[in-house]
Amino acid sequence: MIKPFEKVIELGDGRTITIETGKLAKQADGSVVVKMGNTYLLATVVSAKEAKPDVDFMPLTVEYKEKYAAVGRFPGGFQKREARPSDYEILVSRLIDRALRPLFPDDYHADTFVTVNLISADDEILPDQLAGLAASACLAVSDIPFNGPISEVRVARVGGELLVNPTATQLKEADMDIIVAATLENIMMVEGEMSEVSEAELLEAMKVAHDAIKVQCQAQIEMMEALGKTEKREYCHEENDEELEKKVWEATYDKAYAVAKSANPNKHERIDAFGAIVDEFIAENYPEDSEEEAPVGLIKKYYHDVEKEAVRKVVLDEKFRLDGRKTNEIRPIWSEVDYLPGPHGSAVFTRGETQSLTTVTLGTKLDEKLIDDVMNKSYERFLLHYNFPPFSTGDARPARGISRREIGHGNLAFRALKRMLPENYAYTVRIVSDILESNGSSSMATVCAGTLALMDAGVPVKKPVSGIAMGLITDKESGKFAVLSDILGDEDHLGDMDFKVTGTRDGITATQMDIKVDGLSYEVLEQALNQAKAGRMHILDKLEETITEPREDYKPHAPRIVNFDIPKDMIGSVIGPGGKIIQEIQATTETVITIEEEGNIGKVAISASNKASIDAAVAKVKAIVAVPEVGEVYRGKVKSIVPFGAFVEILPGKDGLLHISEIEWRRLEKVEDALKEGEEVEVKLIEVDQRTGKLKLSRKVLLPKPERKEKPKKD
Repeated sequence: MIKPFEKVIELGDGRTITIETGKLAKQADGSVVVKMGNTYLLATVVSAKEAKPDVDFMPLTVEYKEKYAAVGRFPGGFQKREARPSDYEILVSRLIDRALRPLFPDDYHADTFVTVNLISADDEILPDQLAGLAASACLAVSDIPFNGPISEVRVARVGGELLVNPTATQLKEADMDIIVAATLENIMMVEGEMSEVSEAELLEAMKVAHDAIKVQCQAQIEMMEALGKTEKREYCHEENDEELEKKVWEATYDKAYAVAKSANPNKHERIDAFGAIVDEFIAENYPEDSEEEAPVGLIKKYYHDVEKEAVRKVVLDEKFRLDGRKTNEIRPIWSEVDYLPGPHGSAVFTRGETQSLTTVTLGTKLDEKLIDDVMNKSYERFLLHYNFPPFSTGDARPARGISRREIGHGNLAFRALKRMLPENYAYTVRIVSDILESNGSSSMATVCAGTLALMDAGVPVKKPVSGIAMGLITDKESGKFAVLSDILGDEDHLGDMDFKVTGTRDGITATQMDIKVDGLSYEVLEQALNQAKAGRMHILDKLEETITEPREDYKPHAPRIVNFDIPKDMIGSVIGPGGKIIQEIQATTETVITIEEEGNIGKVAISASNKASIDAAVAKVKAIVAVPEVGEVYRGKVKSIVPFGAFVEILPGKDGLLHISEIEWRRLEKVEDALKEGEEVEVKLIEVDQRTGKLKLSRKVLLPKPERKEKPKKD
């Protein structure tokens, strides 16, 4: 039997994480199994020995996959095998990717594939908080160049206490849930949701996370040293021409600086102006009649660095940005609600050159989403979908399915808004954000437009939520830095940080941060958070100029829902054999009825497009569950006639005997002399047999009693 190498990490509370290598998947460049309890993650990495021609970026692919066998389950569907990745798997893949990608050397361009498989699962130990550690550890035991290691942990606040990698049960009670990725020295990524926490509380949680990550990074370093994996492979993925690079810088830097300083708010005009500089350089130095072919790829690579440096210097030295704004200035905002007549709520939110058209659809329990993931089988009644079509950035290309980016941005907006929906809300809610224009932070535009559309739909949100994306420009040599509010797309691409923060007036509800530079201090993060708060308040003011609170009522065409409880033992009576009774009620009243069992109660929800239909359905259901009371008068239908009386249905499914002697005051020879089948009559419940539960009815007690005729007196 193979004896693997193991490294044990103490979490400080009696729990441990074990990293095992040398046993599984040995043909990969790096392979580890990370174990915590019964949760096992197999992480592998393979990187090509050579880069493909003309590749000038890091072609990294990260896949997180969950095996249904890990929890002893069969996959759903006809094929009964794992298929396309779930949203959860995509989101975990993105968490890993965003932490790893900035740490590969800038000149490393070989195809690299990191795969993390959940091969055994524990209901209480969440795999997403171990996935980043597993991915980094497999890189650590490989010879692939990587400026790590990193690790990721979850920090949750439960009952005021910050817990590292809490259990699934503990997480359900948390009012803060963040995942943090970091190296030994620096935080790289933060993502999470919270219930209106302060900036100081978020910073404290990040520090707790980093302290735990340092221990895990040190363990990986010790493992690398023990295995002799500190030396990494040699590579050469770039061809450089120092003379050409110098020539490009000298000829184009001043021109690029001038364009960066021109304060043009139009994105496409700026792009064209920057592009004209490099085109002019190529035309001047490599004319069409020249025998020398222009090395266009190298020239554009060097010019990209020129443009990046020029933009950053203008911000740091001139104190203003590409579009002329100050560092803390928000672009012009306009918004409106009720733009579309068809949806149940709609809004347009535009900030600068970023625009979201967002709709809200209200549905019933039948519209909720079934989640059938490996670790999570449940229902979701709040959905948010984000779409980013190519035309939003002026790109001439087809739209092909939903991208990982769209799933990630939609999830951030979902987390920002979900805690502001009312608890135990009767409706299933779907928000759809279609990005019509994009130049920076369309996910934050989705949060703002989502808030407006919810209020337009009449959803009683607890508080409005706004969001803002922050950026950062730093210069290590001079020590200068600038925190940028409401960043442009170019500032995101050329800057050192993308930090999105959403919240109400009372605190933060969600955040997502990606840091691309080493040595970012907590003081800079604190300034960014405080500047973001000021920006959020400004945007909230703008939202409240459009709509101040949720509408008092839903739109006329929105479904109406009435909720009430019935005894658990009456659920079967309402549904009926094979669903016959509930289907009949729905058909005759044009309603949708759902019943959900909760403890000893049946939760009934009745929806329709008008009040009359709901009232009719409510009456029918309540009649079924009503308990007949002695002394009450009912209008019932004669269901059958027998020689000794008639059986009358006084409530749905509840018949009573109307004895022939109780039909009228006069003596009847036959029941048919007074009643016929199908006839409706008023009867009074006069007795319930305590032993059999049979109902005894009387009709005659509701009729005037005839006066007795006095016999004539005898003379």
